[in-house]
Amino acid sequence: MMKTLQQVETIGELRRELKAARIQGKRIGFVPTMGYLHEGHLSLVEQAKQTCDLIVMSIFVNPLQFGPNEDFERYPRDLERDSRMAATAGVDLLFTPSVEEMYPTAVKTNITVSGVSEPLCGRSRPGHFDGVATVVMKLFQIVQPDFAFFGQKDAQQVAVIEQMVRDLSVPVEIIPCPIVRESDGLAMSSRNVYLAPEERKQATVLHRSLRRAKELLGDGKLPAEIRAEMVQMIQQEPLADIDYIEILTYPDLTPLDSVSSGQKLVIALAVRFGRTRLIDNLITTL
Repeated sequence: MMKTLQQVETIGELRRELKAARIQGKRIGFVPTMGYLHEGHLSLVEQAKQTCDLIVMSIFVNPLQFGPNEDFERYPRDLERDSRMAATAGVDLLFTPSVEEMYPTAVKTNITVSGVSEPLCGRSRPGHFDGVATVVMKLFQIVQPDFAFFGQKDAQQVAVIEQMVRDLSVPVEIIPCPIVRESDGLAMSSRNVYLAPEERKQATVLHRSLRRAKELLGDGKLPAEIRAEMVQMIQQEPLADIDYIEILTYPDLTPLDSVSSGQKLVIALAVRFGRTRLIDNLITTL
């Protein structure tokens, strides 16, 4: 049965609703998104329903995390569709602020999480994680959730947010949730709608290469050897343009020349197909 979804657009209105929920002793779960929802987002709601009494979802395309010539203007948006999906999934409060509501004046306070924000996407998208950390901290201050749910598809984002929460003693428990994939292995992403049919077909090589990398790790291959095989595998698809492929420790994201038993690692990649940049990863413990 579909829940009655309450949609709010202002910080003040959301705070009033949440104050009443806290007085009633409700545990608040928070699912921050940029909208154009898919099953990956909805899986976060399902996870939240296991531990929370009231679920808040935000839909906000955050300009601070987009660099010049990135896809802020063309990022897919469909609030009516998203509202229906959120209601069906069981969201109680849908927070849909405008840019003017979130940033009524020029932002002069930014949060930088050093170290974990610097490799991978941090290297190819300078300033991206400053924008992510700043908006997430602002949303945490607005919602003040007990739990916040993030998809592991962006493993670096999860690491950045967990580091920020630890360093600043933010009273929220971060719950990383597994990647949700299409039947052919492609990680679900709002940006998948950009892919032309042939790009979509070739993009399945990403998950195949990650699975192959895990096999090679199990066989005792060195990270450099594994990366070389992944590059060769992905480059067989003519539309693929590799941004990065890395094998790092997780969650501190440091490079390594060899691996040892018990280490937790992330195999992470970013590859462009046409104008669409896709990320994916696989986290494993040897």
